[in-house]
Order: sequence, then structure tokens, then C-alpha cells
Amino acid sequence: MFKRKSNIFFLYLAMNILLLGLLFAHASLQEKADLLILSEKGKMVEALELTDLCLFTDARYTRHPTMADLHSPFQDYPLSFEHFPSGSLVPVPQTMISNRGKDAIH
Repeated sequence: MFKRKSNIFFLYLAMNILLLGLLFAHASLQEKADLLILSEKGKMVEALELTDLCLFTDARYTRHPTMADLHSPFQDYPLSFEHFPSGSLVPVPQTMISNRGKDAIH
């Protein structure tokens, strides 16, 4: 049936392009179906007056970066290494950098 390897490759390529198109179609249909659920969750957040979400669960200064103080990553001693990997992923909030000399949170 397939005398050349290039025919097999093009058949494989066509099947993958078709599969990719089906994935995009499924994502579009699923997005429309999830709008109702997202609106319900939005109403619940508004009714319960919830704040920012919890980004990481391991360290208190990565759970809610806007509520962290400048010294919490170094709570053992000032030259200690980072205990948690998430501490290297979360940058220091801009408000803490801009207020460092004025209103340092203790």
C-alpha cells in the first residue's frame, strides 16, 4: 500500500493535524460549557467576600505574598537558605520594595 516512507509520514502528519483541530474544537465547546460554572463561582466569591487565592501551601510568605513581611523568608537567621522551592518562584511584592525605607512591616 505505502511504497515510500514519505507517504507514511504525510499520513501521520495529516492525522496529527486533524487531532489538533479536534482538540481546539473541544476546548472551544468546553469553554462555553464552563461559563455557567465560572459565573456561579464568581457570585460565591463575591458573596463570601473572599480575598486572593492561595498560591502555594508550603510557606506562609508564599501563600499570600501581599501579606508577607520582609523578614519571614529569613526567620531562622539572616543568611539562611530558602527552605521551600516556591520561595524562589514568587517575587517580592512591588509595594514592599517601594516602601522598604518608609513603612517597613515588622
